[in-house]
Amino acid sequence: MDLFTILLWIITIVLFIIFLGKDKKKTINSVKMAKKLMKNMIGEIIAVLFLIGLILTFIPPHIIKDFMGTSKVISSTIVSALIGSITLIPAFVAFPLVGSLVDRGASIIPIASFLTTLTMVGIVTFPLEKKNFGTKFAVIRNTLSFIFALFISFLMGVLI
Repeated sequence: MDLFTILLWIITIVLFIIFLGKDKKKTINSVKMAKKLMKNMIGEIIAVLFLIGLILTFIPPHIIKDFMGTSKVISSTIVSALIGSITLIPAFVAFPLVGSLVDRGASIIPIASFLTTLTMVGIVTFPLEKKNFGTKFAVIRNTLSFIFALFISFLMGVLI
């Protein structure tokens, strides 16, 4: 367990104890709601993690490094951004995938573009967004989100 995870556990336990002392009934209800939510999501999470494991098993690290490494940053960033725009997985499930790709030699810039477009751009959810907010809004929002996601990923590449 790394330091970040240990800190997260400590913060969670401390906040749980504080809120338990503040309002025991609300805290217990919140824990029950979180448990129910986790029960609903556990199947999807296991399936996605299994899929990630399969993908990483069949794609050798040198291919990941060749495609997403530092040699082809522009093309891999754009392709990663397009994949992130199409993919519909929870961000907290994408983090282990991204961590595994970075461990296998992927550059930060394409990885950041995948993550930012995953959370900011919604090709799959576009029809729903169009229905609720209109076509013009959905197109402008997704286009600007894609551009800003690329900007953020290049900025992350410079900063990290």
